[in-house]
Amino acid sequence: MKIVLAAAVLLTAVSSAQQLPPPLPVTAWQGRTMGSDYTVKIVDAKLDPAATEGLKREIEEVLAEVNRQMSNYLTDSELSRFNRAPANQPFKVSGDFARVSRFALELSRTSQGAFDPTLGPLINLWGFGEQSRKQEIPSPAALAEAKAKTGWSHLTLSEEGMLTKDLPGLALDLGAVAKGFGVDRMIATLQARGFKNCYASIAGEVRVTGKNPRGTKWNLGISLPSDNWREDQPMAAQVAISDRALSTSGDYQKFFRDASGRRHCHIIDARTGSPVQHDVAGITVVAPDGMTADGLSTTLFVLGSVEGMKYIEARTDAAALFIIRQNDGTFRQLPSSRFAAMTR
Repeated sequence: MKIVLAAAVLLTAVSSAQQLPPPLPVTAWQGRTMGSDYTVKIVDAKLDPAATEGLKREIEEVLAEVNRQMSNYLTDSELSRFNRAPANQPFKVSGDFARVSRFALELSRTSQGAFDPTLGPLINLWGFGEQSRKQEIPSPAALAEAKAKTGWSHLTLSEEGMLTKDLPGLALDLGAVAKGFGVDRMIATLQARGFKNCYASIAGEVRVTGKNPRGTKWNLGISLPSDNWREDQPMAAQVAISDRALSTSGDYQKFFRDASGRRHCHIIDARTGSPVQHDVAGITVVAPDGMTADGLSTTLFVLGSVEGMKYIEARTDAAALFIIRQNDGTFRQLPSSRFAAMTR
């Protein structure tokens, strides 16, 4: 009898698992910001069309303000005006601008310059910036000239939000952290309106809160770092997270090949002035917030698998998955010790 009862209980459990409740409704929309697509998803929001449109306008106002402060493309942004300002003249920046700049400078310090938010001249020189004309290997003289206009240590930020450069021609570029910060601002706006189960992304920067429509953690795919990857291609991995952010950096979407076939990607190593050259094809970071995940994914990609693993293992607030490109064209996954635990 006990065996039959156990079997009956098991059958009931299997039957219940097969009859899952339908997913909760999702309010979602997409738009454009910072040269990329953004997405918002809110689980069981119960918003009518007018309220949804109002929330969408609020989110876009938040993103427009991030752009007003930190865009390289808007000539009247705070960042553009700072970049045109003379050296040794303190420049007052907004609170969010100061927060993001302070984070970028601290990341530069702890990574010993692997992360550097002043690489605009080099990014443009290699053909990946807003002032770029074509992608090609620059001459040694041009490389030296551009490199001489960079260096995070030439920037200082006072407690009062006064940003100063001591090198003429130095330009700040927050592109490696601004999208992550934008995602953070989107989530903060949704939480302030009382929404608990949310998804927000800008390009490869994602932050989620609470649960997905099925009532479980949000399942996020990590792209396989194959050249010109498309959405219909297989994923390298999937992770399940809640109340965290995820960011991926890699060499497989923005790159060119020289005459010998060598790959040159858009992520520049400040120490050499040239695109990163190693066997890491992609980095995915899980962290508490989007700005941290965004900045760390770039930093680890520059550092590579050996130094990058040492760096991420020394932190207790983040984890990473390194995807290594092998000689035969296949990929190998190398997770940090906390990666599996942070994504369970």
